[in-house]
Amino acid sequence: MGREVVQVRGHVPAPPDAVWATVRDFCGAWHPWIETIRQEQGPRGALVRAFTVTGEDTTYREQQTYLSDSDRVLGYTHLEGIRDCEAYDARITVTPAEAGGTIVSWTATIRAPAARLAAICEGTKAVFEAGIAALATASVPERHDTPLYAPVPVETLIFDDLPRLALTISQAPPPRPSPTRGEGGSRASGPGSAASTSRLPSPSRGGDGGGGLGDTLCLFLHGIGGGRTNWLPQVQAVGSSMPAAALDLRGYGDSTLGPRQSTVDDYCADILRVAEKLGAKRLVLVGLSYGSWIATSFAMRHPDMLAGLVLSGGCTGMSEAGPDEREAFRVSREVPLNAGQVPADFAPAVVKVLAGPDASDDTRKKLYDSMAAIPAATYRDALVCFTNPLERFDFAKLTMPVLMMTGEHDRLAPPAEIRAVAGRIWDAAPRPDVRFEVIPGAGHVCNVEKPEAYTRHLLTFLNRLP
Repeated sequence: MGREVVQVRGHVPAPPDAVWATVRDFCGAWHPWIETIRQEQGPRGALVRAFTVTGEDTTYREQQTYLSDSDRVLGYTHLEGIRDCEAYDARITVTPAEAGGTIVSWTATIRAPAARLAAICEGTKAVFEAGIAALATASVPERHDTPLYAPVPVETLIFDDLPRLALTISQAPPPRPSPTRGEGGSRASGPGSAASTSRLPSPSRGGDGGGGLGDTLCLFLHGIGGGRTNWLPQVQAVGSSMPAAALDLRGYGDSTLGPRQSTVDDYCADILRVAEKLGAKRLVLVGLSYGSWIATSFAMRHPDMLAGLVLSGGCTGMSEAGPDEREAFRVSREVPLNAGQVPADFAPAVVKVLAGPDASDDTRKKLYDSMAAIPAATYRDALVCFTNPLERFDFAKLTMPVLMMTGEHDRLAPPAEIRAVAGRIWDAAPRPDVRFEVIPGAGHVCNVEKPEAYTRHLLTFLNRLP
């Protein structure tokens, strides 16, 4: 089996944004050799194009494997159509040219029997050259941003068995009699509504039958200095199209710590508990920083349960740090706690690190309030958990669609770091479906600083899942 790399670079007079608007249209018929093309969907929601070319009867299929509007990069893989092709992975990159216009770089890595490899490479080179030439005169497709739906009402839902867990949910199940033992809970209406209390019903065995929350739940996990209220705009927006909930991690907000030091396995057990009690068979986990690390840890253990994975402001956490680095991280952050301070005392200094340079006073206050509300015992518990990871992540297990986002001004998870992790997932996953985006103007807690931009990316991702 032979392997070759084909690369074609060309200059296009049009500006990069116009060229990218054409290139990113994965199912568009902008290439001059395409006769027919239609959009299909892979079993996990991946975007697939099925097309024919002029003068041939063969139907070709390719799956989009990577997309970044921020970096203007699109990746795809061949599924069927090229005879005797063992593997075919391609990437298109659009960058500004120094003298004006755009440089388009189109690369494919091809594996095929030696007898066929040269012919496939020759045909690929011709396809790329014709495509780049056509971009000079291609019309720019009209782009429609994902609409932001009217916010839906939310409720507070509390599971009273130990440890107590609190959630903000966008769609609560109606009361039903005779809950199973140990599944008692209470619900309180959101702001502006009269509070109510009821027993939480048993989850429907059919997933979405009997008034349950549905088959798939979008569950939000906050950062080490946050709380479930950080996700309110996203819960309200996502709740218009699917069940959504934001969880207070152990010891945060209205949730309580467990009887012993928390581990990431405890957090994963809490996620399973939430899914079971809300009748969700599948999850989309959306994490921020510490929550992203927990979400990825869950994906390592239960990949088949995830319909999607959204990682913001982090992913690997301390999983790839050495013992000395982990210990230094923990000790440095425990210094004020050991001196008798509580998170409210050092919250102003933390906000300076978290916030982007243009963060509004209102945003800074939200970040401060989240940090100041954390009990010292909870903060210490989270630090110990975070700095004692149980494994180094195997990204080959990420078989679900993945969206990675980070703020332009994120000091803790800068774009270069998260872009590199997204690339590693793209390389390691068996059939990757990865998207990477940078939120302009945002710092670490990008969902709080730029909720509209963050939510648009999130909704675009969710709307294409099966």
